Amino acid sequence: MSKRKVSSFKFQVSGKYFLLLALSFLPFVFSCNSSYTPKPKGYYKIDFPKREYQLFNQPDYPYTFEYPVYANVVKDSVFFGGATENPWWININFPQFSGRIYVSYKEIGKNKFQSLVNDAFFLSNKHSAKAYSIDDSAITTANNIHGRFFKIGGEVATANQFFLTDSTKNFLRGALYFDATPNEDSLGIVNQFLLQDMKHLINTFKWKEKTIK
Repeated sequence: MSKRKVSSFKFQVSGKYFLLLALSFLPFVFSCNSSYTPKPKGYYKIDFPKREYQLFNQPDYPYTFEYPVYANVVKDSVFFGGATENPWWININFPQFSGRIYVSYKEIGKNKFQSLVNDAFFLSNKHSAKAYSIDDSAITTANNIHGRFFKIGGEVATANQFFLTDSTKNFLRGALYFDATPNEDSLGIVNQFLLQDMKHLINTFKWKEKTIK
């Protein structure tokens, strides 16, 4: 009588163990038969400021333009460790986005016009190794400003560049950079936002009538 009870007890234990073992393998069975869908990359949400502009019109500067109130303009006095060619080089800083438009100014006469244009094209094409596209378009504004805009696609340090000139006295070049590793996906939305500010700068840009000494 006691032997039959012992035998029955052993059967019940092994049956429960088998059931638990089978249940533990069910997730693996279903996971092997189901397709995996990777989650897309996510980036931090960026709250963009309201667009408002202010005038840059400093004494003795040969140009004037409007720039965003969420940016600040500082004089650039150093160029690759040396002094700038003249005192009219500036940086337009966007602290919220860790971005900056480097603005360099050169006088035609002291520099050959065609050489300045060639340099602008060279500096944009310098990124061709990592770029999948480089598009340049002519600039002509209501203020009789002419130049060229360069839009560069890819994992590049600067996606937006331009130059403005009157072909006789003045030549100005601008390039937007970020203090971050180039990433077209994460920087794309910021580049698009600041692109509109660059266009506003260009459309409100004017050369001053004052003759440069």
